[in-house]
Amino acid sequence: MIVLCSVALFFAGLLAFVVVGSHYYYRYKFLDQVVRIFQEKPLFVRPRGEVVPGSEDVTFTTSDGIALRGSYLRGEGKRRGVILFNPEFGSNRWSSELYCAKLRDTGYDVFTYEPRNQGESANDSSYAPLQWITDKDLTDASAALAYLKSRPDMDPRGLGIFGISKGGGLAMLLAAEDRTVKCIVTDGAYATYLTVVPFMRRFVAIYSPRKRIQALAPDALYGAIGMAAIRKVAKARNVRFQWVESEAKRISVPVLMIHGEADSYIKPEMAKALFNRVGAPEKEFWAVPGAKHNQALNVAPLEYAQRLVDFFDDHLGDIPESRIVLTKPTLVPVPEVLSPQVLAKL
Repeated sequence: MIVLCSVALFFAGLLAFVVVGSHYYYRYKFLDQVVRIFQEKPLFVRPRGEVVPGSEDVTFTTSDGIALRGSYLRGEGKRRGVILFNPEFGSNRWSSELYCAKLRDTGYDVFTYEPRNQGESANDSSYAPLQWITDKDLTDASAALAYLKSRPDMDPRGLGIFGISKGGGLAMLLAAEDRTVKCIVTDGAYATYLTVVPFMRRFVAIYSPRKRIQALAPDALYGAIGMAAIRKVAKARNVRFQWVESEAKRISVPVLMIHGEADSYIKPEMAKALFNRVGAPEKEFWAVPGAKHNQALNVAPLEYAQRLVDFFDDHLGDIPESRIVLTKPTLVPVPEVLSPQVLAKL
């Protein structure tokens, strides 16, 4: 018995040594490269919509004094509900019309805005935005929500949020905090930790020949290195990165997550891992066959529009006596996201 215990302790110690040694080896070898990759911006061909005639343009101020631009777009006929649209990284507020035209046609008002350093909003010289959500992005989204709630024509029943890519993660953060939000839709949403760890695995596999150690290394090992890199970037940029995956469990309103099955940037399993964290008792994940990042709208335009209208009808708006059925698909040019060269290798 004593011998068996000694052997067990020996192997346990050996395993601990390998894990700790691997951690410091990978940290020494790859930390600076992960820091660099984390700060590289994807090569977006960013969709930019055209100015919508008759829109109500507004300027509102964030809690830290940044002036943001927004537009209130009224729907057709009797108002069925109000939706806050969070645009994707690098886009402008008018891109909302690419996604929300059918919602407005069926009676939904849409409020869209541009975060700092984007579109016509003020520039914050101390901030260089990335595709990852920071406290600055959340401050901007919170200011847009606060403005919408302050309007005298705000719907007392609450509102919905529709967010694209980075804007989808912000929609989740807002829904976790504000009870005015009654439901959310995301397209191409992603988290931070749940995205970084798979990227880390593929990155290390490219540059390290130690395949057996890589296969045995737990996600926690890669996560620890990724977290160290993120903390280093946050300190250098004087920001706090937000963890959508940890806040998702606090969401208690209906959620519809849309994601492309052919997304090579944020792979479907990454999005599904985030979806599994969502605490809402009523949630749906729609994986669109053949669609790449933010391309579901082009791949399945009619079903996309119908799902949006049905979802907001069920959870936000006045449900009509007979369900509106859309019959004419509208193709809109939502470009594919192209990853930078390093991420393309991953």
